[in-house]
Amino acid sequence: MGSDLKLAIAGLGAIGMKVARAVDAGDVPGVSLVAVSANDLGRARERVSEFSIPPEVAPLGSLARVADIIVECAPAAVFHEVAGPAIENGRTLLPLSVGALLNHVDLVERARETGARIVVPTGALIGLDTVRAMAVGTITQVKLITRKPPRGLAGAPHLVENKIEIENLNEAKCVFSGSAREAAIGFPANVNVAAALALAGIGADRTSVEVWADPAIDRNIQSVAIRSDSGEATMVMNNIPSDENPRTGRIVANSVIATLRRFTAPLIAGT
Repeated sequence: MGSDLKLAIAGLGAIGMKVARAVDAGDVPGVSLVAVSANDLGRARERVSEFSIPPEVAPLGSLARVADIIVECAPAAVFHEVAGPAIENGRTLLPLSVGALLNHVDLVERARETGARIVVPTGALIGLDTVRAMAVGTITQVKLITRKPPRGLAGAPHLVENKIEIENLNEAKCVFSGSAREAAIGFPANVNVAAALALAGIGADRTSVEVWADPAIDRNIQSVAIRSDSGEATMVMNNIPSDENPRTGRIVANSVIATLRRFTAPLIAGT
């Protein structure tokens, strides 16, 4: 354990707890969980008290002092409270609130100066390696269509501000059409996939996004279409929503675990 990479997790919801349990169980070789944080520190202590090696429970801003890698899966409103210290201390940041990263792009340049790294997990999408490869050449079009059960979009700022009702839908309804940057603002807890896609490809302003509320489905469906000078790609991902949080898919935590394994794996498949 002494030579392991030290991990801290900001946020102990559906994603954070699954990642924490996996690391504590030894499912991520070469990585040890040393600290966690959450809005309710007392509750956080209870949740990790039965771990084989209970981690320190600390305020969000303190995680970067003790860990090499910080997984951010907290509410977007506290993103900078986690990300800022991670970058200043030269740590590796794995952000899940990717939409919030679009509002703090200065952190990328600062990371260049401090030696920090920002590694965005693929999350609920498919084929970000393909998007990155296409971006080496010229991408001419990227479009994401997100379809979710209405409960997975409930409370989104865009719906509230525009008084869009989705509770009693009888058929699918397009509730948003615009850029990835606009989508990240209107749906901060729902379409972080749009921001991840934009960062891998042609940017937040040129990536088109549609968001649909569909009462006929029970999964979160992400469809991506790309055109580039190296070819065209169409990718579809049908994600089972998390039991604890319908706004996110079960695969998101798995994606974080897979990303952590890449840091110490002797063999890596995929770019």
